[in-house]
Amino acid sequence: MPALHHKNIRNWMHSDQKNPLPSTLYTEEYFLTACEGYDEFLASEGQHLSRRLRDAFQVAEVHPGMRILDVGCGRGEILRHCMSLGIDAFGIDYAEVATLMSRDVIRSESVDAPPGGQVAAGVSRSDAKVLPFPTGSFDRVLMFDVVEHLYPWELTQALVEARRVLRPDGRLIVHTAPNRWYDVYAYPWVRRIRTLMGQGQHYPSNPRALTPVNLDVHVNEQDMLSMRRTLREAGFNKVQVWLDSPPQNRDENRVLSALRRVAFDVPPFRWFFERELFAVAYKQ
Repeated sequence: MPALHHKNIRNWMHSDQKNPLPSTLYTEEYFLTACEGYDEFLASEGQHLSRRLRDAFQVAEVHPGMRILDVGCGRGEILRHCMSLGIDAFGIDYAEVATLMSRDVIRSESVDAPPGGQVAAGVSRSDAKVLPFPTGSFDRVLMFDVVEHLYPWELTQALVEARRVLRPDGRLIVHTAPNRWYDVYAYPWVRRIRTLMGQGQHYPSNPRALTPVNLDVHVNEQDMLSMRRTLREAGFNKVQVWLDSPPQNRDENRVLSALRRVAFDVPPFRWFFERELFAVAYKQ
């Protein structure tokens, strides 16, 4: 692996380096009422993925016989989905409650598996910056909705660790939301327009407050350029980064519908209005 630039190492040790978020912020209530996909999880006991997780997982291009690591495995539905496909699935999470939830979910999948259909699976409580696995252990490392919870110095270390545990032909798959450029540049205009329409009470000045719990747990939203740069600093030479958005199923007048089409379909506007960011980084 290419050595990290000395500049990056100095950044990690800088005196104003912020402490990691307390793991106690991530409670069972958070995972079951605020963390994206909780409604599908509750309805299916972890058997079905939410639209966002399904889209992110599809990018990983996994197949039976692979070994995957889910960093920040949360409730465990990605692990259960992998197991159902014949994929060895391992997860780590910083929060104790998440490891307990994930273990329950993979236990359910093990019970439901047909004879001879069991795969290797496990969950560990661990920091993403120090993964408890040997070098070259996994075909895929998944980081779905984790990046925004890690301060920049933490994120760089976590990506270095993800690269270390990948096999030579392995890939890291990242999904994060929201797109930082939306929050900084597009959201203020959205808020102005909605305020003029009499809907300003639903659009707080701080976009993180759209989901109030994010005020406590979101610390590092990304844009296309920052995500690409951070992955390269972690040692990934081949990186693909792109934007997407959830389906916009809104019943609006023609003017707003036309503005929405321009915002989400036409560059450069879409770079600022698309909400979700995906990345695939190749170890070699």
